[in-house]
Amino acid sequence: MERHRQAVRLVSSSVRALFERAEPYRIWHGSTNSTRPPHQKAGARLVDISGLRNVLEVDAARRTALVEPNVPMDRLVESTLKHGLVPPVVMEFPGITAGGGFAGTAGESSSFRHGYFDENVRGVEIVLPDGEVVFARPGGGGGDGGAYEDLFKGAAGALGTLGVATLLELRLIEAKRFVRTTYRRTGSVAEAVRVVREECRAEKGNDYVDGILFSKDHGVIVSGKMTDELPEGERIQTFSRAWDPWFYMHVRDLTKGLPSSTSSSSNSTSASEGTVTEYIPLAEYLFRYDRGGFWVGQAAFDYFRPVPFTRFFRWFLDDFLHTRMLYRALHGSGESGRFVVQDVGMPYESAEPFVDYVSENLGIWPLWLCPLKTPKGPTFHPHLRQQEGKQGGEEGEMLNIGVWGWGPKDRDAFVRANRDLERRVDELGGMKWLYAHTYYSEPEFWRAYGGHKSEYEALRQKYRATSLPSVYDKVRVKVDPAGDKGWKPWLKSLWPIGGLVGIWKGIRSRDYMLHRNAMWKWTGNEKGGKEKVA
Repeated sequence: MERHRQAVRLVSSSVRALFERAEPYRIWHGSTNSTRPPHQKAGARLVDISGLRNVLEVDAARRTALVEPNVPMDRLVESTLKHGLVPPVVMEFPGITAGGGFAGTAGESSSFRHGYFDENVRGVEIVLPDGEVVFARPGGGGGDGGAYEDLFKGAAGALGTLGVATLLELRLIEAKRFVRTTYRRTGSVAEAVRVVREECRAEKGNDYVDGILFSKDHGVIVSGKMTDELPEGERIQTFSRAWDPWFYMHVRDLTKGLPSSTSSSSNSTSASEGTVTEYIPLAEYLFRYDRGGFWVGQAAFDYFRPVPFTRFFRWFLDDFLHTRMLYRALHGSGESGRFVVQDVGMPYESAEPFVDYVSENLGIWPLWLCPLKTPKGPTFHPHLRQQEGKQGGEEGEMLNIGVWGWGPKDRDAFVRANRDLERRVDELGGMKWLYAHTYYSEPEFWRAYGGHKSEYEALRQKYRATSLPSVYDKVRVKVDPAGDKGWKPWLKSLWPIGGLVGIWKGIRSRDYMLHRNAMWKWTGNEKGGKEKVA
């Protein structure tokens, strides 16, 4: 802990000096999973916290972990699994950090039970904008507030605009060796939405639920239950090795010939005809979407179109097709300026109209479905919007829909497409996640995010954060930024120069070594079970 305290003192000193000069700053973490244009951050003063990347303690008796903010999910899971524990919510991309999960929005396939990642944080150390170091805790329920409870609640999802998180205390739960995974085929969007809600019911006993819509008539709802039991003769499925299938392709191929599980249930003695079940090691399940970045990795083959999208080339180029490397390439190439990457929390009754809108106007498939238990507003996380005449939104349930794919190549058309998507989301009562491109005007933004500007600004005043960029300042995309001008953006716009720049930046980062050396991968030497050879 002494090393940590020294590092925090250095951060505090840097922040205090900037505060005294009334200079705004941004935080340098060393990596990003945002898709916002990086040139918008150029020129800002930086406070470097990239060295805060260690798991300091795992307390098995209390089921807690003390972690620094730049600890990525794969290192966190490796550390907790040694004690038979796992965080309740683990982001599907191994490079997303604990601090990013708290300061941003992180809802995953266990969030229908456990809520967002920050709802499983028991406390956070924050360096306030004047350099003071405090430890904030959430309220304990029943009216007993924690220390700096208002700061904790306000800082969650506020993108570091109230201070710098330097330490998190995380809640942990019991881990088991495998996830018994069931793929349930659906035949329409309405059926997929209905089955998601069904699989989230407590009596189902699921630990994880999400879904993939390959088209309007081919959906798959994926449910998982942690277990230590592996039936005799059952083979284990993995997704981390270069020759393993990409998860979404594996699910598509397993289910494309199946009937809808609902129609099977009504027309035969069992719904099992529309389902497939297999066993996946827990960490392999948690990071099942890493290779291929869900399905965004296929876009790399679209860009380098002479390279065929075959299993051989996915194996041969595997180092470049993990999420850390894909993010490096996306930013380095400049292609984030025409790639739609949006997550949208929708009320369940609005999910089908939104999917229809995406299909008709963007033509993007597949789509990801992730059920969420959402908190009461105000908050920057997607939540049920307040009704007319009521204060704040209500706790409830929403369905996240992930929309990731090529947008219009023309810059103006790309902006119009995103603006139109924002309007449709607003009309349907939904809320976007703020890691992605955001084009709202400031009044539109505050109306969309619960209308709690007054509470947020009061916190910024109370904790002396008014010299920092606001959440809106950080997320808005300038429609005609200076970063789009000049010879460098023009040069990268020429195929294949931008893509090659992205590859070069990925190689220079050496992020591919993190997956090569990962300790969470199933080796086949663990006791119990043979591996599937796909």
